Amino acid sequence: MFDFIKNISPIELAIIVIILIVLFGGKAIMSLARTSGESVKEIKRIKNAFTKTIEDDDEPSKK
Repeated sequence: MFDFIKNISPIELAIIVIILIVLFGGKAIMSLARTSGESVKEIKRIKNAFTKTIEDDDEPSKK
């Protein structure tokens, strides 16, 4: 689905970043990046908790 991302050159990426900064401003981009990072961290935390719960539920049945 996102195979085109692999084909983006560093110059194209820099141009995209510059356009985003011009359109939205530096502060908005930084805020968006921070929020995205926090969201990814929370999703990983939930995934790990879910995985641990599943593994803990499987252990008693193995004994």
